[in-house]
Amino acid sequence: MATLRETIEVQGPITDAESEWLGMLVADWQIIADLSFADLVMWREHEDGFVAVAQCRPSTGPTVHLDDVVGTRAAAGRVAHLRRALVEEGIVASREPRWDETYAVREDALPVVMDGRPIAVVTREVSQAVSRSSSRLELNYKGAADDLLRMVTRGEFPVRTSMTGPRRGAPRVGDGVLRLDAVGHVTYASPNALSCFHRLGVHGSLMNKSLPRVTSELLEDQGVVDETLAMVVAGRAAWRTDLEANGASLSLRAIPVTEHGSRVGAVLLCRDVSDLRRRERELITKDATIREIHHRVKNNLQTVAALLRLQSRRVQAPEAKEALAEAMRRVATIALVHETLSGTLDELVNFDDLVSRSIRMAAEVASPDTQVRILNTGEFGLIPAQYASSLALVITELVTNAVEHGFEGRAQGTITVTATRDGHALHVQIADDGVGIEGDPSGLGSQIVRTLVMNELSGSIEWRKIEDGSVVDVRVRVEERASDPRL
Repeated sequence: MATLRETIEVQGPITDAESEWLGMLVADWQIIADLSFADLVMWREHEDGFVAVAQCRPSTGPTVHLDDVVGTRAAAGRVAHLRRALVEEGIVASREPRWDETYAVREDALPVVMDGRPIAVVTREVSQAVSRSSSRLELNYKGAADDLLRMVTRGEFPVRTSMTGPRRGAPRVGDGVLRLDAVGHVTYASPNALSCFHRLGVHGSLMNKSLPRVTSELLEDQGVVDETLAMVVAGRAAWRTDLEANGASLSLRAIPVTEHGSRVGAVLLCRDVSDLRRRERELITKDATIREIHHRVKNNLQTVAALLRLQSRRVQAPEAKEALAEAMRRVATIALVHETLSGTLDELVNFDDLVSRSIRMAAEVASPDTQVRILNTGEFGLIPAQYASSLALVITELVTNAVEHGFEGRAQGTITVTATRDGHALHVQIADDGVGIEGDPSGLGSQIVRTLVMNELSGSIEWRKIEDGSVVDVRVRVEERASDPRL
């Protein structure tokens, strides 16, 4: 799908500043469409007329355009109306409705002004097929839309400093609308907006009341209040914030209404996000609990490793000492994975950092008399937690085997660990310049590796002897399993 700038550039050149300004308007004009109960279409003038470059349908009423009009040219009878908007630099209402197939459409045209000059035209198109009663809600919604459209004609909307925050939980026109005057008094509150504030504990009508005073009374017992809240409820800044009281949460967004740079009022959108914020807090608590569990598991595993170390000091038989040392190393590798998970906000492990620490530790423990150089090439990337422990054990075990059996009796050697990642497919190659191997190894470590690769990682493993050492190829898939209900 082409971007707005690409769509516009097909019709002619456009500067970066103009493209950014039109992009900001298109990103925020759903509010105007919903307040107007109308379709919005943006037009750019071309040598052959006007071409539609963007459109927006209302979510509060029927649409005029069932098909996408982007890329189409304005009919010859509409060109004069669009040019008149560019010349007069104001909202220009059509003298009479135009007929679109079987129904009439009433159209207003206005220029999009940036830095004092028009750069596009927006039409507001309303179908006359559905007769709407002029209710108080509709009159106020259209009045608010007219305020914002007049700001567009003066280059005052969209607001460059607007901080709308993430889309998640963002209030929309259908959620609740308030209109404020210049000092923050409510001149209109939609029924949904009243319901939102009633959930906070505000009783009665909000009409002609100071919204900053109403909210301050709700928050008297909460101590320090975020300064952005005061700016938003007074309509002074185009920001987003949350208001919490009596167990309810509202998401608020203010759009100051200005006239030649002077603030004359504001449009305030509100949405009850109590359930959404509750679920977010539950997820934060769950994430903290999971990290604490990983931390405690790491501590317990380190305790087990310490106990194995104490036991090995009391054992005289070399075979028993070696077995306890191997068990201690494996436990320490798993503890290292849980230590990494305890410090992250999600269940993904930065495996490159983890594997470099684990294999270096394994090489030093396996043969303290041999100087082993470890080379890491490629990137493992982020590995889901359910694979991290098994994969770390596999690589640690293979490096240990290479040191113990490939460099036995040698003063030094080199092990190269190469990771190749292609989406979910991971290929790990561990090569050494030791004495090499004959056939598939059958020791306990090799059996553990083979079981983990085939059963836990659903992959394959192959040992190969080469001219100057040996190579082990491990191929696995590390796809995230959708076990978390949040996925």
